[in-house]
Amino acid sequence: MGLNRRGLLVLAGVGIAGLALARPKDRVVDQNLITKAPRLSKAPRGLNAPPVRGDVRIIVISDLNSQYGSTSYEPEVDRSIEMIPAWDGDLVLCGGDMIAAQKTSLSDSNLKDMWEGFDRHIAAPLRQAKIPLGFTVGNHDASGSLLEGKQIFARDRDLASQYWQSHDPGLAFVDRQGFPFYYTFAQNDVFYLVWDASCDTIAPEQVAWAERSLTSPVAKKAKLRIVIGHLPLYGITKGRDNPGNYLSQAESLHALLERCDVHTYISGHDHAYYPAKRGKLELLYTGALGTGPRRLITGSLSPYKTLTVVDIDLAKQSTIYTTYNMTKLTLVDITTLPRQIKSPTKTITRRDLVGI
Repeated sequence: MGLNRRGLLVLAGVGIAGLALARPKDRVVDQNLITKAPRLSKAPRGLNAPPVRGDVRIIVISDLNSQYGSTSYEPEVDRSIEMIPAWDGDLVLCGGDMIAAQKTSLSDSNLKDMWEGFDRHIAAPLRQAKIPLGFTVGNHDASGSLLEGKQIFARDRDLASQYWQSHDPGLAFVDRQGFPFYYTFAQNDVFYLVWDASCDTIAPEQVAWAERSLTSPVAKKAKLRIVIGHLPLYGITKGRDNPGNYLSQAESLHALLERCDVHTYISGHDHAYYPAKRGKLELLYTGALGTGPRRLITGSLSPYKTLTVVDIDLAKQSTIYTTYNMTKLTLVDITTLPRQIKSPTKTITRRDLVGI
């Protein structure tokens, strides 16, 4: 599947702009704040390689689940997990919705079977390949929605916690007190913060924790800071552009991330790929790999399933995205995406157009 000269220029332009384990001891973070020597850019056989192999390479996936209660995954999910080692990434990040819960009629047995299915299809192959897995919980994994001050899906959250406390994702934790719902880790001069955006409100105490974490010595020492949460700051797809499907405190959270010099906020939930920027903050909307890719609220593109390879240049504090349509196994041309999207609350701009 060849990539023509125009496609290479487009991609270059974007860059400019195992087994259950006992809970591990926290790793020594400073040993993971070491930039790796440059490596050749690689890709699975038959796919075009990203144009540049950065100092750090992240494989970003999201919204993997199928129908409620399903223990199996769509072909694009299994294909992606099989291909991931060939991209030679340092880390896999998942934007949430790893299983298909959030339904009270599902039994404990159903929920445990889904997490076993996730482990069999996704987590175990990554462990065996020795690729760390960073993730944020989604509304279908462990929704934090409240009713009269009580967790509606407390059982989902308990069983999600049980799974993650007994399976090592291979991360160098900085703070895992709130794991798996919110936590921080560091790797190769990049500081990652995961917050619980499994519903439209992030608790005030967790927002305060996020600010403390992002201004901590470890975070400041890193050359780049990335935040991951399931719900986006601004809704961009049809059916996900109504309140409840994006973070209700978007403006104050956006200001916090800018104030703390966060480079990128990575989110799931919208089920459509869109690389954006608003102000100084980059926004990576990850497409769904599982059931139900969605249409953007702007334009007429048909929905498709994606995986994104992010290559980071630490010296320039910049990123290059190479995104694949995982059904057709072709590259996504950023110029086919809308120049801007007017969400219900704010307008965001395609990131390659900012500053032009």
